[in-house]
Amino acid sequence: MRVVAGTARSLILKTIEGMDTRPTTDRIKETLFNMLTGYVQDAKFLDLFAGSGGIGIEALSRGASECTFIENNPKAVACIKDNLTHTKLENRGKVLKYDAISYVQGLNNIDYDVIFMDPPYNKDLEKNVLTVLAGKEFLTDTLIVVEASIEEDFSYVEQLGFDIVKDKRYKSNKHIFLQKRD
Repeated sequence: MRVVAGTARSLILKTIEGMDTRPTTDRIKETLFNMLTGYVQDAKFLDLFAGSGGIGIEALSRGASECTFIENNPKAVACIKDNLTHTKLENRGKVLKYDAISYVQGLNNIDYDVIFMDPPYNKDLEKNVLTVLAGKEFLTDTLIVVEASIEEDFSYVEQLGFDIVKDKRYKSNKHIFLQKRD
């Protein structure tokens, strides 16, 4: 896995051993960030279920002003910190060992331009996070991107007050782009 574009372009990122994380492939990452053009520059970025930090680091490399990485696995937290140091982006990244749902619950309001989450598939974790987010005040026109298995059903999001603004499908997974309705 590597950084696709920006100031850290082509730098190889570490991943943790085992199946606890599923690093997003370079091709899917490139497609994702092509769709995020216009959202990332100078953005406050939140990477939930951050894994090795590849998505948040890509955002920083492409000009995000800051990224908060939320990850519960201690080995993954250490991996993110190593990757930030390796890419020389540590001054704009904040890594917190935290459960993603608890972190979002603890926020008074939502002051991120982009929230990306890639939770373990088919466990309803994205639904739990979105349910918590639905009850929060958004200070910006936040774009929420969820990476999920292709089978995952998002028909519930309208009831939570979110609109699906884009749905990009790949072979075995997809990205759902959401915004909170005013």
